[in-house]
Amino acid sequence: MPIYQLVLPAMGESVSEATITQWLKKEGDAVAADEAVLEVATDKVDSEVASEYNGVIKEILHPINAVVAVGAPLVLIETDEVDAQEAPIPVAETPQPKEEIKPAVISETPETYMQQAQEMVAPVVQKSLSEKRFYSPLVKNIAKQEQISETELTAIQGTGKEGRVTKSDILDYVKNRKAQFSSPTPPPVASPIPTPSTPLGSEDAVVPMTRMEQMISEHMTRSLQTSAHVQSFIEIDVTNLWKWREKVKQDFLKQHGVKLTFTPIFLQLVAQILPEFPLLNSSLNGTNVIKKKDINLGMATALPDGNLIVPVIKHANSLNLVGLAKKVHELATNARNNTLNPDDVQGGTYTVTNVGMFGSLTGTPIINQPQLAILALGAIRKVPAVLETEQGDVIAIRQQMVVSHSYDHRIINGAMGGMFLLRLKERIENWDHAQTL
Repeated sequence: MPIYQLVLPAMGESVSEATITQWLKKEGDAVAADEAVLEVATDKVDSEVASEYNGVIKEILHPINAVVAVGAPLVLIETDEVDAQEAPIPVAETPQPKEEIKPAVISETPETYMQQAQEMVAPVVQKSLSEKRFYSPLVKNIAKQEQISETELTAIQGTGKEGRVTKSDILDYVKNRKAQFSSPTPPPVASPIPTPSTPLGSEDAVVPMTRMEQMISEHMTRSLQTSAHVQSFIEIDVTNLWKWREKVKQDFLKQHGVKLTFTPIFLQLVAQILPEFPLLNSSLNGTNVIKKKDINLGMATALPDGNLIVPVIKHANSLNLVGLAKKVHELATNARNNTLNPDDVQGGTYTVTNVGMFGSLTGTPIINQPQLAILALGAIRKVPAVLETEQGDVIAIRQQMVVSHSYDHRIINGAMGGMFLLRLKERIENWDHAQTL
C-alpha cells in the first residue's frame, strides 16, 4: 500500500521549526482526511497538523517535545489515495539539545586576558579568516612587532578601500589596546545573575511554568536586554468620544453584528497617526533602521489562563472602523478559543495594550521585539477636571484616561515619543460627537 508522508507545514513568516506537544493518533489508528493527527507549538502559537488523505498511521517519526523543522516528515500514513513514492522516505533527525553556554571568566593578568579574549573572538571572525583579507607589508610588520595574532588582526575594522586595514587603523588599535591594559583590573564581563533559592514552607506548592509562560518570560527578558526602554505619559479627556460611543453603540451592533468597544476606535486613531511618525513603525537591525511600509497593529489580548498573546491586525490603516471592529472581535475570540493561525501573530510593527480593562490607571509595558514602541491605554474614569470657558475656569466631571508610551531610546528620542502622545490627545479630545456612523 502506498505510503504518504505528513510533513510539518509552513507555520508563518520567520517560523522555521515547531515543537511536538501532543500526538492525537497512535500507530495503527485510522485517520480521515482533514483530521488532526498531532499538535505542535511555535514560540508564537499552538496549531494542529491534519492529514490530507484517509489512511492508517504506519509510523510516528518523532516523540513528544521533539523540535522539527518546517517541511520535515512527521508521520507515515498508509493510504490508497496517493501514488507510491519511489524515493526513500527521509526521516528528519531530532535536533539535539543545545549545548549550554557558560559565562566566560576572564583572567586578571593582561597576558592571559588577551589570550582568552582572542579565543572568544575567534568563532566570530572565522568567516573572515577563511576569506584571507589583504594586508599591506607595513600593516603586517606592525602586527608582528606588536605581537598581534592573525585572529586579532582579522577582527580590526578597516577604513581603507574594500575594508582594508590601514596604518592608522592598526596604530589606533595598538594605542587602544595598550590603554586598556594600563590598569591592572580588566574590564568587567557581564554574567547571568543567579536566581536566589527560595526556602519552601511545609504547605508551599511547587508549580512548574507552562511552556507559554517560559516563552513569555524569555521574550520579555530579551526585550529588556535589547531595548533602552523609556516612557512618556499623558492624560486625555475622552468625554466627547465617550458620549459618541454611547449614542451609536446599539445601532452599530444591529448593523454590523459586533459590539463597538473603545479598542477599535483607538486602533484606528493610532493607524491614522503613525504615518506622521514613521520611525515608530520601524525596527532596528544593528545600525540599520527598517522603516515598515505596512502598519500592522498588535493588540495584546489576555487569555483565560492569565497569559497574554498579541494577535496582529494586518494593514490596519486600510481598514475603516467597521472593519477594525470585526477584526478585533475575530482575533480576540480566536485567541481565547486557542484557534489562532500562526500568521495571526506574525508581522506586527506596533503594539497597543489596554491595561485599563483590568482597572489599572496606566502601565509601562515592555516593547514587543523587534518593534520599537508600545502604547498602553489606561482605565477611563470620571474625575473632576478644570475647564477653560469664556466665563473663566470651572470644575466639571469629565471622562479621563492616562496613556503611556514605551519606546526604544536607542533610536527614538523623548520629543518624538511625547509628540505622538500629544497628537493622539488632540485627535481624541477634538472628536466630533455629532458625527454619524
